Amino acid sequence: MYNDKVFKALSDPKRRKIIRLLRQRELTAGEIADNFTISKPSISEHLKILKNADLINSEKRGQFVTYFLNATILEEVVSYLLEIIK
Repeated sequence: MYNDKVFKALSDPKRRKIIRLLRQRELTAGEIADNFTISKPSISEHLKILKNADLINSEKRGQFVTYFLNATILEEVVSYLLEIIK
């Protein structure tokens, strides 16, 4: 049902933290990076992986790119995981 991209994206603790941050509100890459001690290029790579898995989306707003959750995909993944552990 779900491709390997979704599970690969969710397997990394930093990407899971990004998802938790985006659950609270939409953020720019810089705002996301402020929550980590890793380089901004590393944050960009994590964001790219999450986007490729369709777990997050982005929108250019002026000079900045704002990231937000694709809640539909996350809900489907959670439902799928709950089904397989029953």
